[in-house]
Amino acid sequence: MALRASSSSAGRAETAPSGARVCRGRAAGHRCVARTLGGVQVLHDAPLAPLTTFRLGGPAARLITATTDAEVVAAVREADDSGTPLLIVGGGSNLVIGDKGFDGTALRIATTGFALDGARLELAAGEVWTDAVARTVDAGLAGIECLAGIPGSAGATPIQNVGAYGQEVSSTITEVIAYDRKDRETVTIANADCDFSYRHSRFKADPDRFVVLRVRFQLEDAGGMSAPIAYPETARTLGVEAGDRVPAAVARETVLKLRAGKGMVLDPEDHDSWSAGSFFTNPILTDEQFAVFHARVAERLGPDVAPPAYPAGDGRVKTSAAWLIDKAGFTKGYGQGPARISTKHTLALTNRGDATTEDLLALAREVVAGVRDAFGITLVNEPVTVGVSL
Repeated sequence: MALRASSSSAGRAETAPSGARVCRGRAAGHRCVARTLGGVQVLHDAPLAPLTTFRLGGPAARLITATTDAEVVAAVREADDSGTPLLIVGGGSNLVIGDKGFDGTALRIATTGFALDGARLELAAGEVWTDAVARTVDAGLAGIECLAGIPGSAGATPIQNVGAYGQEVSSTITEVIAYDRKDRETVTIANADCDFSYRHSRFKADPDRFVVLRVRFQLEDAGGMSAPIAYPETARTLGVEAGDRVPAAVARETVLKLRAGKGMVLDPEDHDSWSAGSFFTNPILTDEQFAVFHARVAERLGPDVAPPAYPAGDGRVKTSAAWLIDKAGFTKGYGQGPARISTKHTLALTNRGDATTEDLLALAREVVAGVRDAFGITLVNEPVTVGVSL
């Protein structure tokens, strides 16, 4: 087995004593040392910020990049056997890493594998999600075309039950293949056992147990047409009614344009995309909680103002985090420091180029406190925090 150090995490390498390599990272003065231990190459004091879409966070004590399932499992077992804290890194689009970094092993999953059998799809966890979506559309398949442009890797999609523009992966995932750290074996978990709900799953509820290796999907061969368009904004933009189908390629391109207009498609030149996408989840309230919230809205904004409300099942109502943030006074571009709300979308908190994680968290805490004071609702962050919390 050979575990490879991530080439994106370090800069120029030079020879060092005792067979080590000294790597000069992107941050001024940063040094990382790679050593080969028992055939496994380990990068020490490795920058993690370049592996995240926020471009924030301190270094990891160790960084291993795994390119096969066997390498992933071996690295996880090594960390578990030694009692070393383990951080799984995929596309880095859902991570907020503290400025002090991670005092343990960061395992970057860079496995590849895209296999289509009719409308059945299997993706390796390290596959770039947005590229995989494009390939399914090119194959004339429907089911995930409206999830185009979402940054990150395929292995993260079942954890968050990734969704956007009327689609969620839970509607197409059939099985998740994962390494079970508790039972020390690779398992296949059926959709019904994944406990999917809004931006949640069994994997998110028990984050230290499972490491996703592969994800299987059942897509639809609709002759090149999309799944029925479910999201009102997408339908309006396409000029169709909800429930209509359009060519899957058209649906994908439309979603990409909508996302880009909100700074939700990665662009190194656009600081509005130096984010984790939606930083907060949309609150889900009981009918009673929503009635109290509605009264607060009337008191603050006037009796004719109706907050967004979407049925969430079981006597619950989902409202809009972006609406709450905006109406609490945190408009697009809010902030004076190096971390600000996106100029394109109030739900994205962004690094304007030289922010620290603490800058970002200070802004997030300000937004949470402001929304709570205005409407009595406490927003919940969507990204995973490492070494820090709100």
